[in-house]
Amino acid sequence: MFTGLIEDIGVIKNISSSRIEIETTLNDISKGDSISVNGVCLTAVSINKNVFAADYSSHTDKTTTLSKLKKDSKVNLERALMLSSRLGGHIVSGHVDGTAKIEKIEVLKEFYKVKFLCKKNILNYCVNNGSIAVDGISLTIASILDYGFEIFIIPETFNNTIMQLKKTSDEVNIETDALVKYVDKLTKKETSNISFEMLKKNGFME
Repeated sequence: MFTGLIEDIGVIKNISSSRIEIETTLNDISKGDSISVNGVCLTAVSINKNVFAADYSSHTDKTTTLSKLKKDSKVNLERALMLSSRLGGHIVSGHVDGTAKIEKIEVLKEFYKVKFLCKKNILNYCVNNGSIAVDGISLTIASILDYGFEIFIIPETFNNTIMQLKKTSDEVNIETDALVKYVDKLTKKETSNISFEMLKKNGFME
């Protein structure tokens, strides 16, 4: 589990269709550690000085932006949450739901306003003022649009993550809030169990 609070901006040293090697200033990574790379939970399989390697599956390759990264690309990094850590962002699993495309980045007086376009499978789990992870960054949805959503980003977050490097049409990894998914599933389950027999049994019908 992660918090969505980015700890470092790493640099890709090598990447293939199934393995990625990243240089980082984080100096306490061990083999077997879970690390969020642009919001994707990966496991460190080897460490060489300040570079760690991680493998990823073909499913991860298809559902995330990892395959679009190149040598020297920069990525958001976060180590797994410790039980003693403060939860400053929100619970992020590192299991990406899909990608979204940046349609517009607007520089306001004290914030950056970013508009994202996404598919219905992601939009279905977006709610106003709800949490969302964009490339692993814990953010809050400001408004829901017909085909996407908007967020406001403070300069502190913008300048200390790879958001500062993003431009229009760039794709980002999206993980929606797990709580919304669970509520949706439970609601659908309860709704599917409604029948005339159930209503009669519970006194709603005669």
